[in-house]
Amino acid sequence: MLTARENYIRNARFQYPEWIPSSVHISNASWDQLRYDIEEVALRHPDFFPYVKKGWRDYKNFNFGNAYTKGQPFKDSWGCIWESPVNGLEGVVRNAPLSSWENFQSYVVPDPDIHADRSIRNWDRERKNIELNKSNNNLTAGGLAHGFLFLRLQYLRGFENAMFDMYTDEPLLVKLIDEIDQHNIKIVERYLDMGVDIMEIPEDLGMQNSLVISPDMFRKWILPSYKKLFRPCREKNTLVAFHSDGYIMEIANDLIEAGVDIINPQDLCNGIDNIAREIKGKACIRLDIDRQKIIPFGTRKEIHELIEEEVRKLGSPQGGLEFIAGIYPPTPPENVDALCEALRKFRRYYWE
Repeated sequence: MLTARENYIRNARFQYPEWIPSSVHISNASWDQLRYDIEEVALRHPDFFPYVKKGWRDYKNFNFGNAYTKGQPFKDSWGCIWESPVNGLEGVVRNAPLSSWENFQSYVVPDPDIHADRSIRNWDRERKNIELNKSNNNLTAGGLAHGFLFLRLQYLRGFENAMFDMYTDEPLLVKLIDEIDQHNIKIVERYLDMGVDIMEIPEDLGMQNSLVISPDMFRKWILPSYKKLFRPCREKNTLVAFHSDGYIMEIANDLIEAGVDIINPQDLCNGIDNIAREIKGKACIRLDIDRQKIIPFGTRKEIHELIEEEVRKLGSPQGGLEFIAGIYPPTPPENVDALCEALRKFRRYYWE
C-alpha cells in the first residue's frame, strides 16, 4: 500500500494512485460556534481529524490569532490593519498604506528573511519541521501567504485605486508589482532550497460568476508575475498548487500553460461540467467542495450525490482529482458527518 505522500504525488502527476486524497478543515469560527457537537463528529472520523482528542480545546480561552480575533485590530508586516467582527474568520483591511502614491517613495516592503505577513519569520524552525516531515515520509510544502499579489495590491492601494491603476496603466504600479515579486520570489527560493514536494500559491481572482478583472487585464498585470514564481518550481520538479476562490474558468488554461500542476477551484461556483471541460486531464483538480448551498444546507442524500457526481465527472483511475473542504458557519455537525462519510465512501471509487 502506498504512503499518503506517495499516493498524493502519484495523484497529482496522473501516475495511478490508490485513492482520492481528501481533507476537511473546520474553521475556527465553526469550532467556536459548534464546540463539543462538532468535536463528537471529528472523533467519529479520525482519518480526517487525527489531531482531535476529547477535550482537546479550551473553547472559552482559545486564541484565534492575528487578524482572526473579534474586536482586536492587527497591523501586519505590510502596514495593513485587519479587523474581524467574528472570532475565527479572517478580517478585512481597514486602511490602505499606499492609498496615495506620495507614500510609495518612503514605503518599505517587508524583508522576507525577517518578516512573515503576520509574524516574525523563523526559517530555522521551518527547515527543521520540513526535515522532520521528510524523515517520516510525509508530504512537505512551502508557499506564499494568501493574497500574495492581486489581493496585496488591493490591500495596499485600496480596491478602487488598484483597479484604476490597471486600467490607466499607472507606471508606479509596475514598480510596486516588481517589489512584491522580489519579496515573493525570495520566499519561493527558500522553500525550494529545502526541497519541498509542493509549492502552495494562493489568492483569489474570482467573484461569483466572473473574474474580478478581465482576462486581458489578468494576462497583462498578474500572469507575468505568476510565471516568475512558477518557473523555478518547474526547474526543481516541485509541484505547483494554485488556489483561487471565485469563478476562474476563463483563465484556467493560462494557469496550466504557466506551469500550474494542481488547480484549486470552487466546485459549484465554477460549475462541475465547466471544470471537467477546462481542467480535467490537463492539471490535477484540487476541488474545493461547496460551502454555499449543499454542504451547509443540504440533506445527507444531497451531500452524497454531490460527491458522487464530482468523482464520476472529474476523477479517473490515473488520478488527477483531490478533495478539500472548508467548514464555516452555519454548517451543522450532521452535514460535516455526512461529508466525511461521502468522501470515505467514494475515495476508492476507481480502484474497487
